[in-house]
Amino acid sequence: MKVRPATPDDGSLIFSFIQKKLEFDCHIGAFSGVLQVSEDKIRKTLFGTIPFAYVVFAELSGQEVGFALYGFRYSSFAGQPSIWLDDLYVDDGMRSQGVGAALMARLAQIAQANDCTHIAWTADARNTRGLSFYARLGAEITEQHGDRCFLKWVP
Repeated sequence: MKVRPATPDDGSLIFSFIQKKLEFDCHIGAFSGVLQVSEDKIRKTLFGTIPFAYVVFAELSGQEVGFALYGFRYSSFAGQPSIWLDDLYVDDGMRSQGVGAALMARLAQIAQANDCTHIAWTADARNTRGLSFYARLGAEITEQHGDRCFLKWVP
């Protein structure tokens, strides 16, 4: 398995993974809105002069099977950044095969290389399989509001 950063040529691939994540979230009842992103928006916001987020892909035999979309936050009190994980998605047939762990390991490397204090994200409480995966990594639920769990991981 290989984890690689997205390139400007990956706009349509990023868009397709966002669509897959949307379908998953809708299926478990975690999202009922309208997708507002487009390939053009992805190119402008992720590969413009100032990238507002970053993407890494997990590849197996040259095929992308998972992705993580993340950005950096900065704490004035800590004087250090942290990573906000916006999306983590692994193709259904590839779950429980180390893809998510490989993506999270890459995020941990990125966090350590950038002196980040932690990685944080939210997950839907109905995604019990995902929450179990995060717990095995050592992530902790720091807050829960309704069906939304706030997680923190210090790799």
